[in-house]
Amino acid sequence: MNSLPLYVPLTFGLVFLLAIWLFSRAVHTSRMSLLVIVLLAVIQSVLGLAGFYSNADLLTMRFPLLVAPSLALGLILFLTRSGRVFIDSLDIARLTLLHVFRIGVEIVLLWLFLHQAVPRAMTFDGRNFDILSGLTAPVVYYFGFIKKRLSARVLIAWNIVCILLLLNVVSSAFLSLPARYQAFGFEQPNIAVGFFPFLLLPSILVPLVIFSHAVIIRRLITFAFRNGRDEGTFGQDQASR
Repeated sequence: MNSLPLYVPLTFGLVFLLAIWLFSRAVHTSRMSLLVIVLLAVIQSVLGLAGFYSNADLLTMRFPLLVAPSLALGLILFLTRSGRVFIDSLDIARLTLLHVFRIGVEIVLLWLFLHQAVPRAMTFDGRNFDILSGLTAPVVYYFGFIKKRLSARVLIAWNIVCILLLLNVVSSAFLSLPARYQAFGFEQPNIAVGFFPFLLLPSILVPLVIFSHAVIIRRLITFAFRNGRDEGTFGQDQASR
């Protein structure tokens, strides 16, 4: 990992900051939300810099520790009353636009593959099609929330497809970790996620994406169920608040 060109981690750092900035807009710059994200990022970064995740023999066993804390926090928000109040206050239009940062992530993954830090399967040159989520996010944002021409069903379907695309690359990432459950990528295993700053991808960005999709789906289903309206009306209702 020491042989990586400086532009690779720098680009990833900029992509990470873009994602956090876009999320901050969706949560109306909630200080508590940003504080939690920063705290988690700092803790995971310190562990990564200390070498906690960089041991290839232990990476598979410790990998869940990268993802579990953020996922657990998101689950708590959905299971608690105060958490659901917070969720229902989020701007789902901006949460939709948030996913443009996934384009940058896919570019970084390609660079990591070219420098033998992840397998080809984790790139859009392999079996990772998650870049489609990032490319279509501005289109869905524009026609779904600006022009209000997409129905709730279409928006829900888009979010579900994006989740499936993400789970596909997550499974590829896990199954190409060195040792233990490795199913492919033997010639070039996934080692990048054990090093800073790339460990912020599974520890912060992936849970953030899952959380954003889940929030949007919940809001769309809840509104459609209560009002029997399509997403165009939902968008107008949101804009009038």
